[in-house]
Amino acid sequence: MNYGYFDKDNAEYVITNPRTPVRWINYLGTLAFGGFVDHIGGALICRGDPALNRITKYIPQLPPSYFNGEGLYIRIKKNDGYQLFSPMFVPTLSELDRYEAHVGLGYTRFIGEVYGVLCEIIVFIPNGEEVEIRDIRITNVSDTSLEIDVIPIVEYTHPDALRQFTNADWIPQTMVSRIVEEEGGFKILKQYPFMLRDVRVNYFTSNHPISSFDSDRKYFLGDNGYRNFQNPASLQQAELNNSQANRGDNIAALMHKIGVIEPRDSRRIITQLGQTERVNDLPRVVERYRDEEQVDRAYNDLGMFWQDYLNMMQVVTPNEDMNHMLNIHNPRQCLITKNWSRYLSLYQLGLGDRGIGFRDSSQDVLGVMGFIPDEAIDLVRNLLHVQKCDGSAMHQFNPLTMVGSTGEAGHDAQGFYSDDHLWAVLSVTAYIKETGKLSFLDEEIPFYEKDEAGKVVEKGTVLDHLTRGIEFTRSHVGAHGLPLLGFADWNDTVNLRAGAESVFTACLYGVALLELIELAKHVGDIDLASRWQDYYLEMKTRVNAEAWDGKWYRRYFDSDGSPIGSHQNEHGKIFTNAQSWAVMAGYADKKRGRKALDSVRRFLDTNNGIKLSTPGYDGYDPDKGGVSTYPPGAKENGGIFLHANPWVMIAETILGNGDQAFSYYDKINPVTKNDRIEIHENEPYVYSQNILGDEHPQFGLARNSWLTGTASWMYCTGVMHILGIKPTYEGLQIDPCIPSAWDGFRVQRMFRRTMYKITVNNPEHISKGVKSLLVDGQEISGNVVPIYPEDETHHIEVILGN
Repeated sequence: MNYGYFDKDNAEYVITNPRTPVRWINYLGTLAFGGFVDHIGGALICRGDPALNRITKYIPQLPPSYFNGEGLYIRIKKNDGYQLFSPMFVPTLSELDRYEAHVGLGYTRFIGEVYGVLCEIIVFIPNGEEVEIRDIRITNVSDTSLEIDVIPIVEYTHPDALRQFTNADWIPQTMVSRIVEEEGGFKILKQYPFMLRDVRVNYFTSNHPISSFDSDRKYFLGDNGYRNFQNPASLQQAELNNSQANRGDNIAALMHKIGVIEPRDSRRIITQLGQTERVNDLPRVVERYRDEEQVDRAYNDLGMFWQDYLNMMQVVTPNEDMNHMLNIHNPRQCLITKNWSRYLSLYQLGLGDRGIGFRDSSQDVLGVMGFIPDEAIDLVRNLLHVQKCDGSAMHQFNPLTMVGSTGEAGHDAQGFYSDDHLWAVLSVTAYIKETGKLSFLDEEIPFYEKDEAGKVVEKGTVLDHLTRGIEFTRSHVGAHGLPLLGFADWNDTVNLRAGAESVFTACLYGVALLELIELAKHVGDIDLASRWQDYYLEMKTRVNAEAWDGKWYRRYFDSDGSPIGSHQNEHGKIFTNAQSWAVMAGYADKKRGRKALDSVRRFLDTNNGIKLSTPGYDGYDPDKGGVSTYPPGAKENGGIFLHANPWVMIAETILGNGDQAFSYYDKINPVTKNDRIEIHENEPYVYSQNILGDEHPQFGLARNSWLTGTASWMYCTGVMHILGIKPTYEGLQIDPCIPSAWDGFRVQRMFRRTMYKITVNNPEHISKGVKSLLVDGQEISGNVVPIYPEDETHHIEVILGN
């Protein structure tokens, strides 16, 4: 089945069937004020911390047919009553003659048509503002006059989102709504928990006179709440009940009587949902966006922001599905993931203290570094704030309070994750390559520990932070000389007893050292480069001596010294990450690297992507931890954990196999799932975290979309490793590894405020190898284009060949 299509010209995905297998969403605004809107008009909006300042009540576990957060009713006057429908399908579930949800860049535009009424609703949050706009246009497309009412509705939650569901005594007693009457019939419905009445209120209003309203859900639904949102009793009355909630379930429903609309005529209603501390000045707060011109300007400004953002990097390859992702949807997902971390999605519900993950965000910034490097490094600064004096890091932290936690759960907590601190090396070096700002290395940032008075114990330069991370890993090794696992490494779900060792962390340590060696050489610190080179060779020798299993690399050593990820194991014989990262770290020579990656293809590759391991553990094993809580084929237990797939692609490009790298890329590109949605189910315009593997009965089903490290790594893989456009300290390197069938491709890339327009030709149809490179018609040696003055444009021609 097909539920929609990609509209390249408008940078949208257009959903044409509202009955998608699961809810499909789009993000609005930022963590400062924003959330997501689903494809049927429901929305989860918050301001700041989604756990402690949530505005709308959105419950993902409810069936999609249920009202969730926000909605819209259209009512047509008939002789015997009213004809009711929802142009976004839910909550009335009226069959529409036309339904479209245009998932755009920071907005969703809905089109619904039935009974001779055409509705267009644009939902967006203006850049930098703290208000959600719903711009509603109603057109009579019939041949007769129609009397029409428009009733938008919001359901509120208590700002403490978790208590909303755990305390049914205190929470309802606090919830209050009050009407603010204005001249000309305009009204503002404000809502708040009682203790916030004078300091912070939610508001809902519009640019049109409001004849009546409801703010108590029970009265709006009718029959003491036993009616439902599909057909509320109040909407069969001439007017709403003007209920002002004194407690309980608060909503905001506004009756707009827009009168008789003649054929081909239109009306426009603009609603605002927001929150403000200017409690006594609400009319002035809402004044700006009652102006249609201001709303149009804000919507156009949003479009210009995304146009300018995406124009920083555009590609034209022979593969249209790749073009869709690299030009529009993948960089968009990268920015959303950087902004939201793992705070709030359909799957990460934002009810607890999840906050920002050190490991997660260190990787998320890689996908936006070429677009907003200074904003990205601001997030890295915060990450380094929660690195401890010993070089390890807090696993996660709340960015509003900067309070961190180790993130451990279950048995044998060991005080650290073995990999967290090492990821910061990759983000810092990526920033310096992108910007050339070496001064960042000298910037002082406090370590996490505080004294009894709450004052910082110690500060260190950025370079100190990175160095301590390296030293922590080098000094925390086990019986085989490999890094101690701690509570876990990147694979959070394998939780072994104290003393277990991680081959993955050994490889990440190697990649981090290679980055730092290159940096030290660039700044001329030969002694430091030499020391790190010794560290690197030391670990490379250990990994090859201890972790090679004959045809692939082992993944762990348990606390008793037994290997995991070995042919000796009944379950978990081979893990993907040990193979890809051994190649990425340069530990595997070409022969071993080829053998390891061939083992990935033989044992772990499927039609829907590469599995994380195989065979899956079949039954709960407390000695393995969380991995065995999933059935075989799900998530980390033999599932296709997509985050790990691009690392295999990178490894294949390192070995020069562009055909295999692109085959893996194309296989998990969500665009390719558009004609198989009944199996894949998730949005075809963003990457998901995981797909069920071939040991599972629902092989191919995806879950946990949007907020995943898959986004940044797939973007970096597509641009920097397959197309080969990679920032370096000396300039922009062009070193593609593409399918041999390609004739070439084109790229425009802004680098250090200079536009590089690159054409790559592949006359010999090879995968890798730069034969010549011309800059503005002049041939230069090597494959690195020099750094030029800002605000210039340079034309690069690359010929691939042997």
